[in-house]
Amino acid sequence: MATNLQIEDRLITQAVKLGRHRTKKEAVTQALTDYIHHLEQENVLSLFGSVDYVQGYNCKQQRARA
Repeated sequence: MATNLQIEDRLITQAVKLGRHRTKKEAVTQALTDYIHHLEQENVLSLFGSVDYVQGYNCKQQRARA
């Protein structure tokens, strides 16, 4: 899908240089991928503390049952 974006030249130049990308497209694609991963990680982090667990559960005993 072709998309026209007005990105500051300074930002895209710095992203290409720091990321050692060959093209502006590679830099933008990597930036979007990293941004999506960051948001997904935030969603996972929001789950911490919200999962109930059984106080006396013994995983080793559960595995040993024959």
